Amino acid sequence: MKEKIEELIKTIQSLDANSAEELENIRLKYLSKKGEISMLFNQFREVPNDQKREIGQRLNVLRDIAQARMTELKDKIELSQQESNRLDLTRTAEPIALGTRHPLSLVREEIIDIFSRIGFTVAEGPEIEDDWHVFGALNFPPEHPARDMQDTFFIEKNPDILLRTHTSSVQTHVMTTQKPPIRVLCPGRVYRNEAISARAHCFFHQVEGLYIDKNVSFADLKQALLYFAREMFGEDTQIRLRPSYFPFTEPSAEMDISCNICGGKGCAFCKQTGWVEILGCGMVDPNVLEACGIDSKVYSGYAFGMGVERITNLKYQVKDLRLFSENDIRFLDQFK
Repeated sequence: MKEKIEELIKTIQSLDANSAEELENIRLKYLSKKGEISMLFNQFREVPNDQKREIGQRLNVLRDIAQARMTELKDKIELSQQESNRLDLTRTAEPIALGTRHPLSLVREEIIDIFSRIGFTVAEGPEIEDDWHVFGALNFPPEHPARDMQDTFFIEKNPDILLRTHTSSVQTHVMTTQKPPIRVLCPGRVYRNEAISARAHCFFHQVEGLYIDKNVSFADLKQALLYFAREMFGEDTQIRLRPSYFPFTEPSAEMDISCNICGGKGCAFCKQTGWVEILGCGMVDPNVLEACGIDSKVYSGYAFGMGVERITNLKYQVKDLRLFSENDIRFLDQFK
């Protein structure tokens, strides 16, 4: 029996298996109830007493070696299966071209990142809205031109429901559900009933900001916008604010930046003025605050809004708005 044990030890140490089926056959041959090792344990009772100690120890060694070898082979097979699973045999042999993020997404995330550094958080709202959130709460008189069909997509069966024309409607939701201080950024897609051309589209993207707290001033607005302009377009960028009109802000202004192509010297892009308009802004009208349940005698605030396409045009000199929605791979490949 001793010779048989030593022979089995050498045999088991040299065993190999490349599949679970082969491993199971080895287990059945050596470690099952009718396997060779089990048969040796059954024969152990016939061993003379003076040899039982030595034979018993070698039998235990044989069993341990067999179990360890089974574990080694099992681990080897599992590792091999894991490696084979990582191979996609259906994949083409040709290199797969990787895509890129859309330029509007890149600029949108950059705008959000810049304003997040000064405390703004992102707020989102529905694209299908009611008249009050889009116009009524924002101090639009009933006769305001923006309510006419040429500017707004109304839902035919319910004229009170429309596609939002600006993301200011998100600000309305925030002001009616949160208490000041409020400091939010509202990015999103908006819709206007306009003819599609190189300079206009029936849908586009905006990012609007709102800050409401005690003692907020126009100087706070100017400083925030100057910070944004220099982070987005470079440290040498200058800004100027021109008086304007928006129903929901008073006073209101349009903001220009020094042309980032000619450095303010004058070129075809800025029409020889040295300035390029990028956004509208102003102090939140007290009527808007009161309509949303905020005491205008205690709180004040500022708001601003910019078109993402406009900022992208300035950053990448894209002259045709239609390129952003045509999904032309030749155009998108430039932003890898």
